[in-house]
Amino acid sequence: MNPEDLQGRIVHFPASQPLQMDAGPIIAPLTIAYQTYGELNNARSNAILLCHALTGDQHAANVHPTTGKPGWWQTMVGPGKPIDTDRYFVICSNVVGGCMGTTGPMSINPATGKSYGLDLPVVTIRDMVRAQAMLIDYLGIDQLFCVAGGSMGGMQVLQWVASYPERVFAAMPIATAARHSSQNIAFGEVGRQSVMADPDWRGGRYLDFGVRPQKGLAVARMAAHITYLSEDVLQHKFGRKYQDREKPTFSFDADFQIESYLRHQGSTFVERFDANSYLYMTRAMDYFDLAADYGGVLANAFRGAKTRFCVTSFTSDWLFPTVNSRAVVHALNASGASVSFVEIETDRGHDAFLLNVPELFATSRGFLEAAARARGIAVRTAA
Repeated sequence: MNPEDLQGRIVHFPASQPLQMDAGPIIAPLTIAYQTYGELNNARSNAILLCHALTGDQHAANVHPTTGKPGWWQTMVGPGKPIDTDRYFVICSNVVGGCMGTTGPMSINPATGKSYGLDLPVVTIRDMVRAQAMLIDYLGIDQLFCVAGGSMGGMQVLQWVASYPERVFAAMPIATAARHSSQNIAFGEVGRQSVMADPDWRGGRYLDFGVRPQKGLAVARMAAHITYLSEDVLQHKFGRKYQDREKPTFSFDADFQIESYLRHQGSTFVERFDANSYLYMTRAMDYFDLAADYGGVLANAFRGAKTRFCVTSFTSDWLFPTVNSRAVVHALNASGASVSFVEIETDRGHDAFLLNVPELFATSRGFLEAAARARGIAVRTAA
């Protein structure tokens, strides 16, 4: 596929191929929107699945059709980059519950002829992975060479190995955890309540009224964005500097640069993301607790898995601190899995996995090179 195809690809699964949800109901029919980069080799052995984070989508390495900005992992994915599209066939799909083409709250509910809104079943990380497995089956790929992602994407990586260990040759969970912490659930609830307090939310039926809860969603984004950065980054970049003024206005205008920055983050976010999808994505992360599905023992989730792991964390990430990654590594060691672990020193916080961090590039490239040799992937060959 040509990466310049900004609309990506769409696959429609008919009602005869429903997606069974953890909440009980099914989604049928199901639509999945995805992008691909590079070419699948003759052996179908070079496919890498990218799993996006909370507010990401399928546009990992192409210009985003809504914002006009580079894809969310343009630093990592492309010709000659660590996830080398001259060598690997890279797939990224919008998750179930999303708002960029995959079935989500904005999609039409066949039972009513209107958007699902909150009638869509609550989505879990495992639901997202089930839908991705349906896409991988549709593409005719038996085993993925690698599954990679950060944050909520890293949760999906862990779930992939737990649910389909024989289908994942290598795994790269980055800046993530095997369960959401109480603190992170709290931040998610603040965001959800911000959305639901907006008068234009209308109980989730805002599309029926031709409005959107933009103010509430913007505040949710502002609060969340603080958690993606570190105190050092905030202090270094903004400090207590004023925005376009030399002294305070003694008002509630955005006197400080950090205030102006956060307001900008909120206002641009509402242009590309759906408020109900934000509720669904944050709730999916809250519910994620991989050990709970395996008798409370995380190692049991990976028992017998032959997947190679590279687990990465960042020293300044206080949203998903290194202790979370170490817990995953300890569980993998206990299960007998092959695992390497790197804690990267950086002041760039949780968002480091999306930024230009040379140590992350070197770690990822080295891991994939070693895995490719073990997998017998040499150079790209035409399909």
